[in-house]
Amino acid sequence: METRPESPRPQGAPRWVAMHYRPTARTWRTAAESPHRSPVLHALGEMTQTLRARGDEVTFALWGPKDGDWHRFDTPLPGPAASRPDPAASASEPAASASEPAPLAERMTGRRHQVLMSGLSKAGLYDLSPEDDATVQALVERLDEAAVRRVAQWLATAGAR
Repeated sequence: METRPESPRPQGAPRWVAMHYRPTARTWRTAAESPHRSPVLHALGEMTQTLRARGDEVTFALWGPKDGDWHRFDTPLPGPAASRPDPAASASEPAASASEPAPLAERMTGRRHQVLMSGLSKAGLYDLSPEDDATVQALVERLDEAAVRRVAQWLATAGAR
């Protein structure tokens, strides 16, 4: 039986981050991230379905904010319902706040946020300041998905040089 190392704590300010273990490379990679829990859980469900369809091993770690610091939460059992937040989530996991956007808007905001964060990562920018986080959030709220993808593509290209 293979033993895998513990998931490393994500870099930067606490937010919701799903880490995926890749057994072939024996590494953990960021699979999804968002300021809200729901989009990350949705992404976990989608990725789990895709990985299982390929016959790949499915191992995730869920990190999020708790008392202003990073905390590793139990990963919900991947399945068809994993793409939606569980209304009966355990008491150790924070409930969705009233300030979170509606499900579709939240998913689209989360997707745009993930695209920008991916572009920043490819450009070599990992440790973002609170001002950087606020700027990313402003871009996410103001740009449509096509514009966000274009900005992320520019960042990725700049990081490849």
